Amino acid sequence: MRTGNVISLRDRLAFGPWSPPRLRPVLHLVGRMLLALSAAMLLPAVADLIVRNPDWRAFLLGSGLTFACGAGLTYLTRCRLTGGLSLRQAFVLTPLAWTAIALFGALPLYISDYAQLRDSFTNAFFESMSGLTTTGSTVIVGLDAAPPGILLWRALLQWLGGIGIVGVAIAILPALGVGGMQLFRTESSDRSEKVMPRVREIAMALGLVYLGLTVICGILYWLAGMTPFEALVHALTTLSTGGFSTSDSSMGKFGLAAQWIGTAFMLAGGIPFVLYVRLLRGERDSLRNSQAQAYLGFLLVMSVGLTIWLVLSGRYGLEEAARLAAFNVVSVVTTTGYATTDYSLWGNVAIGVFFGLTFIGGCTGSTAGGIKIFRFEVMFTVLRSYLRQLIYPKGVFRRMYAGRLLPEDVIVSVVVFFAFFFACYSAFTILLMALDLDFLTSASAAVTVLANVGPGLGPTIGPAGNFATVPDAAKWLLAFGMLLGRLELFTVLVLFLPQFWRG
Repeated sequence: MRTGNVISLRDRLAFGPWSPPRLRPVLHLVGRMLLALSAAMLLPAVADLIVRNPDWRAFLLGSGLTFACGAGLTYLTRCRLTGGLSLRQAFVLTPLAWTAIALFGALPLYISDYAQLRDSFTNAFFESMSGLTTTGSTVIVGLDAAPPGILLWRALLQWLGGIGIVGVAIAILPALGVGGMQLFRTESSDRSEKVMPRVREIAMALGLVYLGLTVICGILYWLAGMTPFEALVHALTTLSTGGFSTSDSSMGKFGLAAQWIGTAFMLAGGIPFVLYVRLLRGERDSLRNSQAQAYLGFLLVMSVGLTIWLVLSGRYGLEEAARLAAFNVVSVVTTTGYATTDYSLWGNVAIGVFFGLTFIGGCTGSTAGGIKIFRFEVMFTVLRSYLRQLIYPKGVFRRMYAGRLLPEDVIVSVVVFFAFFFACYSAFTILLMALDLDFLTSASAAVTVLANVGPGLGPTIGPAGNFATVPDAAKWLLAFGMLLGRLELFTVLVLFLPQFWRG
């Protein structure tokens, strides 16, 4: 049933029986994406060839296999896409594309000569999914000695995943109405149930902004003392808020200037990219964006608060405390996952603070993961309204967001998202404990993959650790959690409903 511009989930899925012709455009687009992925694999092949590392063959072979599959799929499902995709097809495309790219992205890692990935497809797929979802969890020990091709490929996966999720968050998720995302539906998408035309409209502008900021970040890293290769890799993984590094010490290996630059560009990655486009068009009122203001204000308060605590506790002087606090708070909230030090050694207060920050996330329409700032804004608005209603039972209170009345379906979607996020978090924690991981490792691993942060807490997967010793079964579970969190839960889980396929 449709009322005004509000479309129920049942109506969104009720497009008639699901049939192979409806799947054809979805598979065709996946094929095109694989063709693009095969081209991207040539870059790490060149990087390995320059230093005469034999892994260039693995990337060349992986590129060939990916190209063959992508070309075959594109040819067999050739069709005209001028009409765009239906919302139902978009539900299928999004998780299918992410899974396919992660699987093929793991190929060169698995067939390489790098022992930690060659000996286990589980490790290769975990690393690939972690990169594509910009989670940043890793199974590699000894990054400083890793081949350049593998380091560059991990960074490229994160960079591609970053621009991919920006496009999905702006063009697809609002149309699907997942977790309150319909709040960001534009006027044009209100009038149409076709999502692909919007992707074409915004892709060029967003891509140019994303590429431009990446180039600026890389140049500044190089000027701050990184080698050209280190600057390239970290530029790709900073703006994408992915967090893969060229060193086991992460950003702790580099100087103060590089750390401040990293803080600034992680911060930039957590802001809605559409704001940059609007600012470049001269729309100065974009600076009054409610979500961006809340995001920046929250980061400022948390960074200042942690700085004061570190100084008063006698751990650091003011400059060092401010730098470490700002960098690591921004890294966790934006779900980048870089670290400059093992903050779990700062004591129980710091552990509690960073555990809580893991849930937050950046802004909608950014590369950051997490629950997202706007959902917390909506929840606090609803909570304030409810408390006022308790005090004044006969009062009528309007629930506003950014100067607009909050639609009831947005409120319901956000509340359901919160409930289901924590239900998934509890389930993942219990399942990981059943796989013989301790409570701290299980609880922090569950939230770090669902929020796409990267490092967890504790000696095993904390800022100074990695996921190498985690059981294989847990790695597959965590990889699924990364996909689930990156695509806002319901985009994946709706595919498991029999009603979705029956129509």
